[in-house]
Amino acid sequence: MLDLDALKARYRSVVGAEPEGLWSAPGRVNLIGEHTDYNDGFVLPFALEKKAVIAGGQRDDDALVIVSLELDEEVRIPLADLKPGTEGWHSYLAGVAWALREAGHAVGGANLVMTSDVPLGAGLSSSAAIECATVATLADLYGLDIAPIDRAKLARVAENAYVGAPTGLLDQAASTLCEVDNGLFLDCRTLETEHVPLPMADQGYEMLVLDTKTPHSHVDGEYGTRRATCEAAAEILGIPALRDVTDLDEALARLEDETMVKRVRHVVTENERVLMAFELARTSDLSELAPLLDASHASMRDDYEITVPTVDLAVETAKKEGALGARMTGGGFGGCIIALAKAGDADRIGQSIAAAFKDAGFGAPEWFTATPAAGAGRLAGP
Repeated sequence: MLDLDALKARYRSVVGAEPEGLWSAPGRVNLIGEHTDYNDGFVLPFALEKKAVIAGGQRDDDALVIVSLELDEEVRIPLADLKPGTEGWHSYLAGVAWALREAGHAVGGANLVMTSDVPLGAGLSSSAAIECATVATLADLYGLDIAPIDRAKLARVAENAYVGAPTGLLDQAASTLCEVDNGLFLDCRTLETEHVPLPMADQGYEMLVLDTKTPHSHVDGEYGTRRATCEAAAEILGIPALRDVTDLDEALARLEDETMVKRVRHVVTENERVLMAFELARTSDLSELAPLLDASHASMRDDYEITVPTVDLAVETAKKEGALGARMTGGGFGGCIIALAKAGDADRIGQSIAAAFKDAGFGAPEWFTATPAAGAGRLAGP
């Protein structure tokens, strides 16, 4: 649980005044739809109750003063010195100010004191939570009228162009647009969205989110390599993006590189799974999603090759211990799994995974039960 009193106290100690408000944005879990977003495909995430919160206020000296409560660090950056490629935790906030200014929005100096309980490196979009909370903060502080989907796009510009992580729009859209007790179906080409009820508690289910504590990073080469492979495949196939494949067998027959074949097969079948999950969530008992979760994990493991031993062991153990369906969630190479379980089973499954990790010589995982939460917005103000 975040200590908002401590956050406001730190703001007062740094600035010498009360914050003008508190703004938050959540992390997210992707129910299904991995590595489809940058292929113009479909995704179905939901927001978490874990979030980043910023105590903010204007400055009159054209500088950003950025503070992390958890790291106990403070950074001051003149707006004139903002430039892409700047490294460090503060770049996720500074990048948003840069992106807003590059888009022509009149953003001046600001005090941004941040706290977050979204796990770092877990595939739960801790960076998007920070970025989207910063967009909400600066937009309100400077009276900017920016539509929610455009706020998500600006946050993605910060991540892509300023931080240098080649992610799609999934994370920022979920962190900005999600609603309580709903998933967000997003068409990543048209940016059309639809909120999809996820009445897990009402139907007698709960969602385990387990952090394998195997850190990952979107900035490393593996993510970018897969994106480049998908783009190259689309060029060979003569289509704008892999979303446009209509005959998978015919498309795969035209590709000579076996690695490319596997990457394309994952993206195309994952898009199909998202569309099926979208319809099932609207019309059926949520247990019908379980086979799709299992198939998604197998595809990420075998075709996209982005799982690691801790993740695979967690999924296998969850299934063995009674989870209805389970899969890795997030960009891969570590991070979290999700498991759809009957109500009351999630913690027991988490404990069984922890025991399996101990037997295998892995470090202890952490887990919680996820409830679909609201997207970015203002928490409090004067």
